[in-house]
Amino acid sequence: MRLGLLGGTFDPVHYGHLLIAESCRETLHLDHVRFLPAALSPHKIDRPAADGHARADMIQLAIAGCREFSVDRRELRRSGPSFTIDTLQEFQKEFPDAELFLLIGADSLKDFLTWKNPQEVARLATLVACNRPGLPALTMQQITAWVGPEIAARVIAVEIPGTDISASEIRARALNGKSLRFLTPKAVEAFLAQHQLYSGKPKPIHAQI
Repeated sequence: MRLGLLGGTFDPVHYGHLLIAESCRETLHLDHVRFLPAALSPHKIDRPAADGHARADMIQLAIAGCREFSVDRRELRRSGPSFTIDTLQEFQKEFPDAELFLLIGADSLKDFLTWKNPQEVARLATLVACNRPGLPALTMQQITAWVGPEIAARVIAVEIPGTDISASEIRARALNGKSLRFLTPKAVEAFLAQHQLYSGKPKPIHAQI
């Protein structure tokens, strides 16, 4: 099985995330893609995210009907920062025959050597570097300059079509009462309106374990 793993805060999930998952699934012939919302991103410790299970619920709403996609809440059940190496080691034990593909943004690849145990991460999974729409295509020379030749040999670059959308833009628009239409799936838009996650006064949400 060729299994794609897409981690992140997803605060909130939007069409950019979904395009990454679908483009990589199609380009790399992945059998399945799992979305892995982080409890606490090691690179975003200074910015608290919305409730983790609320973020997972929104992903579930966004991918409803897509049988090749699923939500995996394992990082939400762990305490402390959500390190990718821990997650990959768990997947290796659970799916020893699976070929793992870690889907990350090109900006994350640029900082990859600052991750916890990056060499082992690259050994356990092929790194799939996804470029933001409208930016120049990644070159092997550029990738090698960022991560070195040994890790670069484990990197595949995938160009992502579509509009460049950011979660921070959606949070800012929600805080200011602006429309979120066509930035995120309608079910997620309705969830945000109901629970007011980014209004400054979020309503309590029952956590799913």
